[in-house]
Amino acid sequence: MDKRALITICSVFILLFSACSVQRKTHVQSNKEEVLGIINKVNGYWQRSHPEPGRAFWDVAAYHTGNMEAFAATGNEDYRKYSEKWAEKNEWKGAKSTNKSEWKYSYGEKDDYVLFGDWQICFQTYIDLYNLDQVKDERKVARAKEVMEYQMSTGRHDYWWWVDGLYMVMPVMTKLYKLSGNRQYLDKLNEYYSYADSLMYDKDEKLYYRDAKYIYPKHKTSSGKKDFWARGDGWVFAGLAKVLADLPKDAPNRDLFVTRYRGLAEALKQAQQSEGYWTRSLLDPAQAPGYETSGTAFNTYAYLWGINNGYLSKKEYLPVVIRSWNYLTKVALQEDGKIGYIQPIGERAIPGQVVDRNSTANFGVGAFLLASSEMYRYLSKK
Repeated sequence: MDKRALITICSVFILLFSACSVQRKTHVQSNKEEVLGIINKVNGYWQRSHPEPGRAFWDVAAYHTGNMEAFAATGNEDYRKYSEKWAEKNEWKGAKSTNKSEWKYSYGEKDDYVLFGDWQICFQTYIDLYNLDQVKDERKVARAKEVMEYQMSTGRHDYWWWVDGLYMVMPVMTKLYKLSGNRQYLDKLNEYYSYADSLMYDKDEKLYYRDAKYIYPKHKTSSGKKDFWARGDGWVFAGLAKVLADLPKDAPNRDLFVTRYRGLAEALKQAQQSEGYWTRSLLDPAQAPGYETSGTAFNTYAYLWGINNGYLSKKEYLPVVIRSWNYLTKVALQEDGKIGYIQPIGERAIPGQVVDRNSTANFGVGAFLLASSEMYRYLSKK
């Protein structure tokens, strides 16, 4: 065999191997039974480790949004009962003040901050539990209706002044619309979101700042770059997915929600690290380098939801999901079911902050459950 023939044969083998490698990388290596096992392992670990219900504030409530998706995917009654017990403990309320004249919506953890979105995310789970009832118990949604109807009556539109609030409360509005048929929920959703978008959205990068404090050039990373917080944009991306799931075709300004959702998909694809995760400062990995799970899990959920529901191209975005899913299941997921590398409660990428395999948190577990439940649906459709 002459040298040219040998080179040709070798080239063919290389091309065939490359084609096989590409083929492998465009398919999720898990199957739905494996994903079901992951959901049960992670959620079983969390619920055994946290047997007592917590308060109705955002971090615990964010976990329950994931727990309810895990219930929807698995039908495991223990999951539903866990959220029901939490809701009962909190009297199906967020912040509990009854004096409307003192209700506030700046940051606050006391019972008079009724209009602050961190106390309203619990309503998502209360509504989901109500919808599961064969005989409806109006007590479960009475406080949600009272609070949101009062809020809509005030004439203010600046309730969502920080990016987390878009995940916390946007889905409450669409869920209450579906429940009541009251179009005011859609009108106010558009009004509040338009304000938040005008305040925090960067049209050049197609990403959101955490709040007005972090808008460039007023705030920069240590190396002078724009600073977009990974979990913050994960909140928005996942929140938009949840909203689009319930938003009717004739909703006011619906095109803006779709455009922003697809824009985030495009921008986050460019910011993903080769190992599948997103760094805490999306466009400046050196600001706080290393693994981070909460933003990665929210993004994975939002991408999978878009693929499952026809909003995103499978060809374009499934490779993104494969990389992030591999990170979530091979790095973030620990042998005992703990989810690690979750950045602690905060609002930005902090240089020098330690985030390791033992860094876990309720909201990050909730995000992981969202992602794995949506992966289960994806594999169930195949």
